[in-house]
Amino acid sequence: MSIFKDLGLNQAIVDALVDLGYEKPTHIQEIAIPQIISSKSDLKAFAQTGTGKTAAFSLPIIELIDKNNKNTQAIILSPTRELAIQIARNIEEFTKYIQNLNVLAVYGGANIEDQIRGLKRGAQIVVGTPGRTVDLIKRKRLNLNSIKWLVLDEADEMLNMGFKDELDKVLEATPSTKQTLLFSATFPKEVESIAKNYMHKPVEITAGTKNVGADSVTHEYYLVNDRNRYPALKRIADINPNIYSIVFCRTRRETKDIAEKLIADGYNADALHGDLSQAQRDMVMQKFRNKNLQILVATDVAARGLDVTDLTHVINFKLPDQTENYTHRSGRTGRAGKKGISIALITNREKGKLRPIERKINKKFELKQVPNGNEICEKQLYSLIDKVHDIDINEKEIKDYLPSVYQKLEGFDREELIKRFVSLEFNQFLSYYENSNDLNGDSSKESRRSSDDSFTRFYINLGKMDDLNPAKLIGLINENLNKRDVEIGQIEILKSFSFFEIDKNYRDDVLEKLKGSEFGGRNVIVEVTTKPKTRGRSRSKRSFGGGDRNRSNRERSSNSGNRNTSRKDSGRRRRR
Repeated sequence: MSIFKDLGLNQAIVDALVDLGYEKPTHIQEIAIPQIISSKSDLKAFAQTGTGKTAAFSLPIIELIDKNNKNTQAIILSPTRELAIQIARNIEEFTKYIQNLNVLAVYGGANIEDQIRGLKRGAQIVVGTPGRTVDLIKRKRLNLNSIKWLVLDEADEMLNMGFKDELDKVLEATPSTKQTLLFSATFPKEVESIAKNYMHKPVEITAGTKNVGADSVTHEYYLVNDRNRYPALKRIADINPNIYSIVFCRTRRETKDIAEKLIADGYNADALHGDLSQAQRDMVMQKFRNKNLQILVATDVAARGLDVTDLTHVINFKLPDQTENYTHRSGRTGRAGKKGISIALITNREKGKLRPIERKINKKFELKQVPNGNEICEKQLYSLIDKVHDIDINEKEIKDYLPSVYQKLEGFDREELIKRFVSLEFNQFLSYYENSNDLNGDSSKESRRSSDDSFTRFYINLGKMDDLNPAKLIGLINENLNKRDVEIGQIEILKSFSFFEIDKNYRDDVLEKLKGSEFGGRNVIVEVTTKPKTRGRSRSKRSFGGGDRNRSNRERSSNSGNRNTSRKDSGRRRRR
C-alpha cells in the first residue's frame, strides 16, 4: 500500500484505500494521480471502462482540496445519475477518515429541493449530471465561481447522449483559472473539439491504446435471422450455466420486452431502463451486484455507472448505432484482470456493421455457431454433476434426516440412484430441447423488415455535409422537443439528408417543433416518410419541401425498437 503513499496521497486517504481492499494503483491511477497533484495543467486522460478512472481523478482532488472552505471547489460531470451516485459514493468511501469534507450528488429524478439544501450546507465536491447541474446554475443555487477543478467523466458518452449544450453552459459558468480534467474511454472528434475549445495546452495521458477494446475481451458474433434473436439468446445463456451477463438492447421497449420473456421462461433476469423510478433502479442494480440476478437486460444509458467487475459476458441483442457505444458495452466485461466475452447477435444485412467496430477495437470478430439442443444438454448435465461433486456436505445439519432418507431409498443400487437423480434434475432440459431447430443463418425475409409500427420514420434535410451525426441529431431533437424521454429508433445519416425514427406518439410534436428550427445556419425541413420496402440500385424521385430530390432506394433499415415476436424455441421449461 506504500505505493499509493508514494503517489503523493496522505495517510488518511491511504488508510481508507486499505480498508477498501485497494492493493496497488491501476495504470491510469499511477499516471494521473501524481500529474494532477504536481501540476495545474489541464489534463486529457484516456482509459478504458473499468480501469479505475474515478479514483484517478478524485483522489488527487481530495488530497488538494481546502477542507476548511465550504464553497464548492470541484464539479464532476457524469452522463447518468447512476454514475453520479456511484462516483459520489466512491468519494465518500475514500474520505471516511477525513473531517469536514462533504460531497453531494445532484441529478434528475430526485427532489431538487433536497439537493439545494445540501448545497446550502456546503459541499466542496459536487457530482452532477449535465441537465440538473445547468438547472441549479440557472436557479443560482450552484455557484461555480470558486471552482478549482472541473472533471468531465465519460465525456464521450455525454456527447453521445446529446449533452453538448449543457456541457457548454457549465464550462462557461466556471472560472478560466480552473484545472479541467477530461476523462474518456474513447476520443471521437466531438471530445477533441471540447478539449480544443475549453482546455489550455492540456497534458495528454493514455492508459492502454486509444479508441480500442480491452485485450482481456474476445469478440464473437452469431448469425441468425431476426425472429431467432431471442431463441439464440436463450441458447447462449443455457450453454453457459454460470453466465453473469448484461444483455444490451437499443430501446427501453425492447429492453422491457426481452426481460419479461426471460423471466417468463424461468431465467434469473431483470431489466434496467429509463422508465424505472430511482428506487426501482437501485433495487435492480443491487440485486445484480449481489449476483441474485444472472442476466441484466439494459439500455446503454441505464448501464452507465454499474460498477461490476466480474461479468462473464456482454451480449449485444442488437448492435448500437455508433461504434463508440460498442466499445463502452464490451468494456463492461474483462475487467480487473479477468477474461470476458462480448457477443453480437446479427443478421446478414448487419454484417457490414462489424467492420468499423473491428477497426475501432483493433480486433476481429469470431463467427460462432448457435449451439444445438444436444450440446446444451451435455453442458448442463456436466455442470450439474460438477456441482454435486463439489458440494460441501453439512453433516451436522442433515444427520437427523439421513436414517429416513436411507430407508426410503433402500433397494436402489448406486447406478439406479444416479439415473434417477439425473432424470429428476435434467428431464426438463431434455424435453425442452428435443427435436430443437437449427438457429444458425439468416435466410428469412423477416430479417429485411424495417422497424415496427410503434415508430414513425422521418426525413430531414441535413446530412454528413452539414456535419450531422447521430449524437448531434439526438441533441437537435431533445432541444426542440424539450424532452429526454422520447424513444428514438433507427438513425441513418446520409450525405445530404438523413432519416430517423421516433415513437409514433410524438409524430405531431416533431413536425411542429422542428419546423422552422435551425442547424448550422440552415433551416430544418422534417417530413414523414415511408419505410423502405425494396432494396437495390434503382433511384426514384420524391418531392420534399416543395422541391424534387433524387433519393437512393438502398436504405439500410434496422429493427431497433421492434418488439421481438419470436416463436418459442420448441416448448417451454423452467431454468434452474
